[in-house]
Amino acid sequence: MNRVQDLSKLIKLTGERARLDAKANGTYIVYKTDKGQIVREYANGEIIPIKDPDTPHEW
Repeated sequence: MNRVQDLSKLIKLTGERARLDAKANGTYIVYKTDKGQIVREYANGEIIPIKDPDTPHEW
């Protein structure tokens, strides 16, 4: 494999691991969608958009 493919695989595995850790700890992961929206994804599959990404904590 070349470096780009290796890096792409590592990024994918990191995201999968984050999902597993969030599920085990009852938390969520935060990521940016393809459309540029920052969202929280909970272990139950619920995805909530973050309205103001500059706010440190939005509950």
